[in-house]
Amino acid sequence: MTDDLSSVQMVPVHTITVINPRSRNKKIFNELITSIANLGLKKPITVSRNARATGYDLVCGQGRLEAFMALGEKEIPAIIVEASEEDCYVMSLVENLARRNHSPLELMQEIGALKARGYTTGEIAKKTDFSEEYVYAVCYLLEHGEDRLLAAVDRGVMPPSIAMEICRAKEPDVQRALADAYEAKSIPGNQVLAIRRIIEERKQRGKGVQSTGGRNRVPRKITADALIRTYRKETERQRPTIRKAELAQSRLIFISNALKHLLADENFVTLLRAEAMQTMPRPLAERLGIGGG
Repeated sequence: MTDDLSSVQMVPVHTITVINPRSRNKKIFNELITSIANLGLKKPITVSRNARATGYDLVCGQGRLEAFMALGEKEIPAIIVEASEEDCYVMSLVENLARRNHSPLELMQEIGALKARGYTTGEIAKKTDFSEEYVYAVCYLLEHGEDRLLAAVDRGVMPPSIAMEICRAKEPDVQRALADAYEAKSIPGNQVLAIRRIIEERKQRGKGVQSTGGRNRVPRKITADALIRTYRKETERQRPTIRKAELAQSRLIFISNALKHLLADENFVTLLRAEAMQTMPRPLAERLGIGGG
């Protein structure tokens, strides 16, 4: 692609094709029309000759082009670059992403458009200056049609990474309850994954989030409160195991430190040899950093 910023030409507006159209705010658009009518065009649009050489593909400047057309102008100042239709499309998307007054939802839709055209997560991240984690999460939500979670990300109440973890819940009721709980700030983000896994494990063991209360009774709807209660019960159930593990770890650390001091004493080592106690369990020896077995 080549670009000569010093070469601006008048291009007939009817020969320009907008290959990546987007809706615009009417108030801002009317202000743009007024500004161009009173002050003229401050910045030329950018176009590329199409493959058929019958016209031009728009690279950037849709608002300016439409404002000229609304004013009844037949031609518009344009910088003409050499680029394929694919390059024009990508440059148009990136230009939209670079705008300051975009909405998060529009950003996500533009990222999805790049993904749909075959670009990898890394390529999209490089072109848009977003992290690969953000791009992957957004594409995941778009591919699964998660409108509510996308809307939550759009409103800024939920990061894409948390929305993706909620999306991975296998049941719609669980998704809905997790989203409700997170948006209500009943659970922090680092507990979403833990709660989802607990629920899935309990279902596999035959212990659901709610009790059916009988063979013919319809299970109650999963709610955010039910999820939180399940999480707290599971946390309480695991607490004794965690305490035992912590106690065992502290004892192992004490034994390891004691043995290190004893093995540093030559008299103690001589005594061990005299008693034919020259070996120890391999895991303990490795922990002490002395090898052996």
